[in-house]
Amino acid sequence: MQSGTAETCSAITPSDLCPLVEAGQLSDLRWPNFSDLRKDVRDFYLPFNYALTWTKESQPTPQARALIHLLQDADKKGLRAEDYDGPFWNERLARLTPPAPPASSLDLARFDLALTISVMRYISALHNGRVTPRHLQLGLDIEHKRYKLGEFLRSRLVGAQDVNSVVEEVEPSYAGYRRTRTVLEHYLALAREGEGDPLPAFKKPLKPGDAYPGLNQLTKRLQRLGDLPPTDLASPQATVYKGELVEGVKRFQQRHGLQADGAIGRATFNQLTTPLSRRVAQLQLTLERWRWLPPDLPRRIIAVNVPEFQLRAYDDHHPSLAMRVVVGKAFPELQTPVFQDQLEYLIFHPYWNVPIRITRKELIPAIRKNPSYLAKHGFELVNRAGQSVAVDITDKTVMTKLGTGEFWVRQKPGPENALGPIKFVFPNNYAVYLHGTPERALFSHSRRTFSHGCIRVEDPSALAAWVLHDAPSWTSDRIQEAINGADSVRVDLPVPIPVLVLYGTALVDENEEVHFFEDVYGQDKKLEQALARGYPYPR
Repeated sequence: MQSGTAETCSAITPSDLCPLVEAGQLSDLRWPNFSDLRKDVRDFYLPFNYALTWTKESQPTPQARALIHLLQDADKKGLRAEDYDGPFWNERLARLTPPAPPASSLDLARFDLALTISVMRYISALHNGRVTPRHLQLGLDIEHKRYKLGEFLRSRLVGAQDVNSVVEEVEPSYAGYRRTRTVLEHYLALAREGEGDPLPAFKKPLKPGDAYPGLNQLTKRLQRLGDLPPTDLASPQATVYKGELVEGVKRFQQRHGLQADGAIGRATFNQLTTPLSRRVAQLQLTLERWRWLPPDLPRRIIAVNVPEFQLRAYDDHHPSLAMRVVVGKAFPELQTPVFQDQLEYLIFHPYWNVPIRITRKELIPAIRKNPSYLAKHGFELVNRAGQSVAVDITDKTVMTKLGTGEFWVRQKPGPENALGPIKFVFPNNYAVYLHGTPERALFSHSRRTFSHGCIRVEDPSALAAWVLHDAPSWTSDRIQEAINGADSVRVDLPVPIPVLVLYGTALVDENEEVHFFEDVYGQDKKLEQALARGYPYPR
């Protein structure tokens, strides 16, 4: 079939399906416009000569009924059942089931097409996600993951003995995805039960030993969320915040990226009173992002979760190293981007070539205030060829050349170098990399958005040891010698290591404990806005 014209439809055995497909609209659907899937739908029906596939003798096939059940339960997968006509299927099935009068051929065709489109949308959403990362200006590519949907439905689902097993294969195979899906079902159940009694507000932070009239409400909330055993019941007469209740709050704080001190300040109170529906949404968005990941990640990868301010190095999909990180500030031009690349080499005692925007906004004003600023902090000027130049920094011409980029500022290796002892390089369009830092105190903050976009790691020595694991000549002693030395040394990796800079405000760890984080860059909001548009989503 070459085109969606009336002539091509008339060349086919008389069918109500062909003109419906070519219209690209089906008013029966929650999202009637399926023009983005029209080619896939044609590819599905053409080998069947546009015969009905989901009914036999005017009755839905077992495969159709199984698929409809999955569409109705789409919420359990982090999707929205209404996007796949979940609320409408029972009525449609009833119209095909005695004692209802026999359905017309057009009614059967509309049922068939509605199911085909809904299943294609569902399969695509489970495998790739609904919104493409590219639409959100994220550096992740899912194009290579796309199924030939017509072929998949025709070869795998129409005659499937076990529809559920086939669909299960479509989803990400990673254990973290499955854990998130399981926790989502739990939070959906909690949300259906309601929010519970509200927590009384307070004017100043609640500290251990303070009186608080809402102890019972706090106890019940922590129990529902799993931070306090159900047997730890507060006495109805209790008024003092202490003991196991404080420990429960600490566990809650630890799961929400807060300082686990047991004191309930504004940040902790806000997290405690966050609606369960919001937690459901965070888990749903995390599942969406899981579906953006490549299905075949190698055994060794590095992943940074920006809102968590955490780096993990994985061996065989299990974290073998974890550390805190500092990421970019929340200003749009300073945010750490979400993308994937390959770590190719690291440099011990690196130079820091100061980006021109930092030179203009920070260094030039500092030099004007104090001409000795560069020398004091180990900076030097270099030309475009990377050669050090000796010039009078007070010369206006020199300052002009700094502003235009004819001269660059470079910080020499040393204790004050902003990159610390090691720089980990994965060449990318964002000029972002991993590196150490002399500002160790930053890692003690719970919210660590302090950089200009690069990622500062808490323990560069441990990360270097992990990265160089497959380079036998780089023993732990040799790594330490390179760190203690004075020379700048580049080490190329024998095999590049994938680096994923990701963004997820919900995470379920290997202990099946769920963690929630602040949406520091507003990425959740952007993704929700894109998802609210419905089908067809932009590709």
